Amino acid sequence: MLDLRFVRENPEKVKEGAARKRIEIGGLVDRLLALDAEHRSLLQKTEEIRAGQKRAGRDIAAARDTGLRERLLAEQAAAKREGKELEGRLALLEGEIREALLRLPQPPAPEVPDGASDAENVEVRRWGEPPRFPFPARDHVAIGEGLGGVDLERGARLAGSRNYLLLGPVALLEEAVMRFAYDRMVAKGFVPVAIPVLVNDAAMVGTGYYPGGEAQAYRVAEDGLSLVGTAEVPLTSIHAGEILEEEELPKRFLGQSCCFRREAGAAGRETRGLYRVHQFRKIEQVVLCASDPAESARWHAAILENAEEILRALELPYRVVAVCGGDLGAGQVSKFDVETWMPSRGAYGETHSASRFHDFQARRLNLRYRGRDGKVRFVHTLNNTVVASPRILIALLENHQREDGSVGIPPPLRAAMGGREVLQPRARPG
Repeated sequence: MLDLRFVRENPEKVKEGAARKRIEIGGLVDRLLALDAEHRSLLQKTEEIRAGQKRAGRDIAAARDTGLRERLLAEQAAAKREGKELEGRLALLEGEIREALLRLPQPPAPEVPDGASDAENVEVRRWGEPPRFPFPARDHVAIGEGLGGVDLERGARLAGSRNYLLLGPVALLEEAVMRFAYDRMVAKGFVPVAIPVLVNDAAMVGTGYYPGGEAQAYRVAEDGLSLVGTAEVPLTSIHAGEILEEEELPKRFLGQSCCFRREAGAAGRETRGLYRVHQFRKIEQVVLCASDPAESARWHAAILENAEEILRALELPYRVVAVCGGDLGAGQVSKFDVETWMPSRGAYGETHSASRFHDFQARRLNLRYRGRDGKVRFVHTLNNTVVASPRILIALLENHQREDGSVGIPPPLRAAMGGREVLQPRARPG
């Protein structure tokens, strides 16, 4: 959520920011400013009425004339009624102002590239070379089925389209990847947190997923709860409504969870196999830091490097792209996506997103800290994927496949796989 004073002082910047993000806000800024002007005017009038009532109270106490006293009492009663009406209108205005602020996007950082969609994201760097196979390469579905480890048909039978089963060696491979990534982040000082995946609306609104993202969420209406699409939601909300001390910052949280997304609107190759599914597992890193854009930028680089380290250790070619304005979410100041090479797509596929929010989420969550100077400020929030499955399995199976249908296991995962170096295809009958 934007600071109302910032909107008041920079209305054109807010409009320009929404335009850069390709988010249609219509006359929302002007309406907000009109509501704000009315609110401030009524607030001033309310203060004047209260001051008048105090004076009237003194005058009534001092009045000796009965007629004068009755007139002053009548005037005070009328002023009290007017004050009550103004307070009611002020409460309505405050609700409308908050609703408008919740729908205003944060302007992107100046360095964010312009563009309308992910097709205009700008490549920053690459690591590794996509493999060139001396045999017809298989996609992850064929590889996984050959290993006896992926079953899309029975997954769909159990839970509908875009659901799946991981079995045997592929299920073990998933566990090995998650354990490797989790241990690596704990060793870096991130605090592991076991989190709920059903959260209340305050957490969804606070992190910016509501209003606007309801179509992508699975909601349990009778309980007023939603299944999270990322551990970012509960991790960022842990200290909602609190005032931390600056000495406690930065807070570095690590959460592993199941994630749930409707993926409304996805079509074509996006829905093939395991790339875009309704339920998946993810390890998320979240940072709460001081209200300093330079420190935010440093942490943004750090959490991005954490993800890149995982991919390099797993010997997976990837590239980093700076996300353009039109591909940014409403709250993001800046975002980098990490895209890992997926041979079946003949392209890099998104596996990680590193986002910087400044105080956008913290304002919604009322998440603050007291600085060493005694002033209370909103924290800055950041998050990034550490690893997400099954997308990481697509990259592992396809990049490390062999002609005989087996799959090489990268060295960091072998211990968790019982020392195995290769996943062998299951024997065919006959």
